[in-house]
Amino acid sequence: CPGGCPPGSRCSADGQSCLTPPGMGGHAWAPRAVPCPDGQSECPDNATCCETVSGTWGCCPMPQASCCADRVHCCPHATRCDLAHGRCLSPTGASVPLGTTFPSWKRQSSLPVMQRQQLCPGHRSACPDGSTCCRMASAQYGCCPLQNAICCSDGQHCCPQGTVCDLEHSSCRSAQPTLALPQDVRCDNETSCPDGSTCCRLSSGAWGCCPLEQVL
Repeated sequence: CPGGCPPGSRCSADGQSCLTPPGMGGHAWAPRAVPCPDGQSECPDNATCCETVSGTWGCCPMPQASCCADRVHCCPHATRCDLAHGRCLSPTGASVPLGTTFPSWKRQSSLPVMQRQQLCPGHRSACPDGSTCCRMASAQYGCCPLQNAICCSDGQHCCPQGTVCDLEHSSCRSAQPTLALPQDVRCDNETSCPDGSTCCRLSSGAWGCCPLEQVL
């Protein structure tokens, strides 16, 4: 393997990765996991298991979260889903953006078989395939149990791909803002124009659409 393998592991036959026998972990760490009701799936610590559209279990990147009825989004603890407006409402009336669930992973057997591993930068530690090497506060590397994860700046937490670390609230937030669906502009009860245009009367008396918004 390029650069060798960490102590306690050996190079695979193809020379592309390091293999670690059961019980030989090196410097890698993994956070505690939250078991899902099916007994087969897990989510990261400080996440919540939510059922998905396909009937499987996904993970909401917030502790004790509210799972929304669309089985795609979720909201922080003590808030409710307002899917019609793409937001989460608190009892005080304040609102925050909807969170998005991400896939859970299968629970690991208590007696794992030989694992294929990837070397972390510096070649002093390794993580299992399907995880991400993240630099810890100690300057060593630990293993986030998510593929292509976002490593948080505190050196202790990580978030799924496509989200950002919200260390202030100890959660992962969706990096994509909620977008409102375009609404047609109504000319009368029978005629409408696309959003961003203006209804204009034609010489025939019928309605036409000007591709400009609020023209004179």
